[in-house]
Amino acid sequence: MCTHTSVKDKVIKIEERFSATISNTNLVSIFNKPNYHINGFSHPNMLVIPQQFPKTLAPAVWGIVPNNTASNQIKAYYKNAIKFGGGLNAKAEKLFDHFIYKTSIYSQRCIIPVSGFFESHDFKNTKYPFYIHQKNNAIFGLAGIYTVIDNFITFSIITKPAQPYFAEIHNLKQRQPVILNANQEQLWLQDQLTQSEIETIVNTTNNTDIFEAYPVSKSLFKPQIDSNVASIITPFVYPELNA
Repeated sequence: MCTHTSVKDKVIKIEERFSATISNTNLVSIFNKPNYHINGFSHPNMLVIPQQFPKTLAPAVWGIVPNNTASNQIKAYYKNAIKFGGGLNAKAEKLFDHFIYKTSIYSQRCIIPVSGFFESHDFKNTKYPFYIHQKNNAIFGLAGIYTVIDNFITFSIITKPAQPYFAEIHNLKQRQPVILNANQEQLWLQDQLTQSEIETIVNTTNNTDIFEAYPVSKSLFKPQIDSNVASIITPFVYPELNA
């Protein structure tokens, strides 16, 4: 699953990369701060590019909420939804029949810009966090869906069965986020896509040669430690993994 991400780039770089402009310039100072570790379970705000405004970077809350939820009920919904993953991920296999996803998949798709994401690797019943990013450190887009609740956007990252490269890292659940290449980004935000066209984009095999993955500190797993620091994305040596 994909419940931890990283966004290191300043807003202007994200704007240039995705040819989109932030919705409110007052938000620039908030999102200019590098976030080396974004924990989805805290339901943070991230920038997304919504299908309804494909040239806009809009703030959105990570954790999709049903359309019929009032804004003052969002926190209570998250509390109850924790047993279902908090709405952080949407399984690709359920996009067209899940009661939340099916209302968004045709007209409320989004792109989530990230610098990288974290997955856990299991070795002898112990979990080790790995950081996955592009070798050139370029920002890239993940596919998502969203809902609009009053003045809030809530979103979920779409996941699918992992390709061999990602499955070797996330070796228990063997899932990966849907990563969009530049051509797919343009298609993903187009209106009038059919189910077949959406499935084709979601199920496209990624070029994994452009990615790098390595273990990082287990501080990532410890909520009592501030892991939103630059050192959390630096390689960490576990001798047992290299034995």
